[in-house]
Amino acid sequence: MRILFALDRQSGYCATKAYHLIDGAGVRYVVSLYRLRDGELLAVMDGRTITELRTGAASGVAARKVSVSGLVSVGIIGSGHQARMQLESLANVYRIESAAVYSPTAANREVFAREMSARLGFPVSAVGSAEAAVRGRAVVAAASSNASSEPVVRGEWLDQCRLFCAVGNTRPQFMEADVKCFGDARLVVMDSLNAIAESGELRQAEKSGALPKAKRATLAQVVAGSIAVPQEGLVAFKSVGTALQDLALAVRYYELLGTREGVPAAPGLASLKPK
Repeated sequence: MRILFALDRQSGYCATKAYHLIDGAGVRYVVSLYRLRDGELLAVMDGRTITELRTGAASGVAARKVSVSGLVSVGIIGSGHQARMQLESLANVYRIESAAVYSPTAANREVFAREMSARLGFPVSAVGSAEAAVRGRAVVAAASSNASSEPVVRGEWLDQCRLFCAVGNTRPQFMEADVKCFGDARLVVMDSLNAIAESGELRQAEKSGALPKAKRATLAQVVAGSIAVPQEGLVAFKSVGTALQDLALAVRYYELLGTREGVPAAPGLASLKPK
């Protein structure tokens, strides 16, 4: 069980996200949204969609700061909901000419390719290896469910890559990308510096000397312009997620949907104990 918390005094909200993994079953996410003024519990939300959307959105924000001229080819590792959100977010930034997807299960990658081609309006092809999906692509997103210390993506395949987004692994014992993916990058952007402790690939990159402080940046620093993005070469973005991202989407959902007829209200779930 992991619990995250964030508050935004300017917006007037705070939120917790609790999620737990049951072996053989999967993960469940619950987001609880509170009003700061009086602490009222406003909503309890299924956090799965929030988690998937904010992960895709973070890569989209990073992509806005990493210019790629002309038509773009994209490589996707993974065929689940996270991979879909990655490709959809990237398609909102770049003019994508084509994409290739790899996941270990052939049927899953074929369904992904067919559905995303129809949804996004450009050809998405299913390929038989991670290398085939990655090599020669200008933008690559890894959203695998790899539960191994053996990397899925290797830096030697990123020789023509401008932006590499790694979002699938958030555990220190696993690696989605090898050290070279980050060692060859001119800038390594993280949504939080906590990513170094949380992800196996960044832990190994730091240990090997491939992640010096001089080429680290947070997504906030890049967006604010306090750290400039190189105009050429590889930029790597590693996302492990933050509670503030969850809060931002929870607030947006509540403001869009919270007053609609038929949406359950939550105030009775957390009664007030007066001082």
